[in-house]
Amino acid sequence: MFCTSAPVWLTAQVIGWSLLLQLVIGGAISWQLARRQWAGNPWLDVLVTLPLVFPPIVLGYAILLLLGRHGWLMQALPHWMQPEVIFTPAGLVVAAFVAGLPLMVKPTQNAFASTPSSLREAAATFGLSAWQIFWRVELPLARRGIAAGLMLAGGRGLGEVGLSLMLGGNIVGRTETLSLAIFNQVLDGNLACANQLSLLLCVLVIPVFLMLRRWGSL
Repeated sequence: MFCTSAPVWLTAQVIGWSLLLQLVIGGAISWQLARRQWAGNPWLDVLVTLPLVFPPIVLGYAILLLLGRHGWLMQALPHWMQPEVIFTPAGLVVAAFVAGLPLMVKPTQNAFASTPSSLREAAATFGLSAWQIFWRVELPLARRGIAAGLMLAGGRGLGEVGLSLMLGGNIVGRTETLSLAIFNQVLDGNLACANQLSLLLCVLVIPVFLMLRRWGSL
């Protein structure tokens, strides 16, 4: 039994919700960048890539200014529509989602872009609508890239610390994820517990790495 189990279950919930957001929002962004010609695509691409180049603390502070209780976005919403995000598990989900978004979008975008246009045209000649072409042609062909993106994004969210600190607050028993628990245990000098949690984190991440290597060699 691990020295503390609460961060493990919280992390599982955070990663689960963040992967759902990656699949829906990240997948939609990927398809937009790969398929639709829009003047705002370069700016959307830059926005998605920001978490790769911006310091997590700076990015977390920017999101804090946007989603905090007195944030810019919250002030633009009616009081009854203002959700509690910062210093809650929802903030951790946002942190994991933002951190992993570039790693979800890039492989998925490439997967959608590599779908031969001749297949889509052939499907259209059989009377399939654009929506049917997406579900029956594009999505099945892009499934490997989507799965790779989900695994990369999940692994990135699993190890996120900087954004989680800013948006979740590192509140023990409430917003302490597995990575933050390791950080806290090291600060407290409880290295035995930190070793256990670090081992668990490795056990969770290594299979993802092995699966990505196997798929890359197929």
